[in-house]
Order: sequence, then structure tokens, then C-alpha cells
Amino acid sequence: MTLAKNLGIYHQAGAKSPSQLIEEHAPLVKKIALHLMARLPASVQLEDLMQAGMIGLLEAAQRYSTGKGATFETYAGIRIRGAMVDEIRKGDWVPRSVHRNARRIAAAIKTVEDRTGREAQDVDVAEELGIDLSEYHASLADANSGRLFSLDELNESGELPIEETEASDNPLDGIASNAFQKSLAEAIEELPEREKLVLSLYYQEELNLKEIGAVLGVSESRVSQIHSQAALRLRGRLSDWREDEPE
Repeated sequence: MTLAKNLGIYHQAGAKSPSQLIEEHAPLVKKIALHLMARLPASVQLEDLMQAGMIGLLEAAQRYSTGKGATFETYAGIRIRGAMVDEIRKGDWVPRSVHRNARRIAAAIKTVEDRTGREAQDVDVAEELGIDLSEYHASLADANSGRLFSLDELNESGELPIEETEASDNPLDGIASNAFQKSLAEAIEELPEREKLVLSLYYQEELNLKEIGAVLGVSESRVSQIHSQAALRLRGRLSDWREDEPE
């Protein structure tokens, strides 16, 4: 279908045209880019993120329909963020050592919690890893700067992104997806209160680390550590759902 025909359909339905949607929501691209930049290394340029985000916005405007069950801003936000994440991943700027370190921390958290039956504290995980507390906190900072946590790819309800997916011939695929969503929601709900609050303020309220620190009365670096530990705690608790990752 041509863009002209698309425009005609939008006008007939009394909805806004793709060009109007793009013009009105262009500021959303910069907002999301700045939100991501708060935890990315200096090598990632704001202009690159915004360029990728504009492509995501363009695709959203062309593909959106009210039948998707979400407002355009919600739908566009997911596609914009997804386009930026894809662009960052293409750059492959994260050293493999950072990924390995993150897996070690997640595994250590799970080991401690399985052994003790309680939430693993910083000192517990550091002891399990055989390092001191300051080294553990530094490892958390590295893991946080080198990871785009998967909650970026979830919407505010904790469900998977509102995307058009290809149909599968396997009737078990949908069951597995729903089961994972349920497990993820339960794992988030069972996080320590402070970690759960940080994730909520960061992903739902869209506060940056400095603003969250002001709310909690802690430093920005401490918020980064809490955020990273929450992500890795979830990773450990959901490890049965993850495929084996390359070293």
C-alpha cells in the first residue's frame, strides 16, 4: 500500500497522518535517547541514538493502528527504544569480560539465595565471589554500564513489547511466552523493596540515576549499584529460562 493511500485512510478515519504523528512526537526521540545515555559510555553518541530513534518513530507512524490496544506514544516509545538498542548492539562496544563478569555475579547471587533461602546481600555475594566489597561494587558498576537491561524492552505493565510478530507453527510458543512473562512479573515482585523501587522509578517514572538518588537519599553511584544488582538478581532467578550464552 502506498504512503498516499495510507494518508487517505488516516484522513478518512479522522486520525492523524504519519507525518503529523512524527512531527508531534519527535521530542520523544530525544527524551528516550537522553534516558539511555545516562548509563552508556561516552563512546556512544547522542546523535547516533537519535538518528536510530527517528527511524523507529518513522516505522511506528507507518505501522500504528488504534487496534494495537495502546496509545501511539506508548507504541512509538517501544519502537524508538528498540531501534536505539539495536543500534547500540550493532556497535558491539561491550567487552566480553564485562558479560562474563555479569554472569558470574548473577550466578553467585543465585547460589547464595539457593543455599540460604533468603535475599543475597552485597557482602554475601562478594564473599561468594572471593572478592572484597569495594571490588564487588566496582564490578556492579561495570556490569551496569555494559548492559542494556531487558526491562527496556518491556512495557509498563511488565508484558512483552507491543510488536507485530510472525506467526509460529508451534502452539507451545505462546504458552512458553506467557509463562515467562508470569515468572518475570513474580520475580520482580519478590525483589528487595529498595531494588524494586529503583526499577520502578527508573523504568516507569523515567527518573535518571541522580534523581533517584535524591529520592532515596543515596549517591548516584549507589543507585547504579542497586539497579545493577536488581537486574542480575532477576537474571539469576530466571536463569532456567535463559539459553546458554557464549563466553
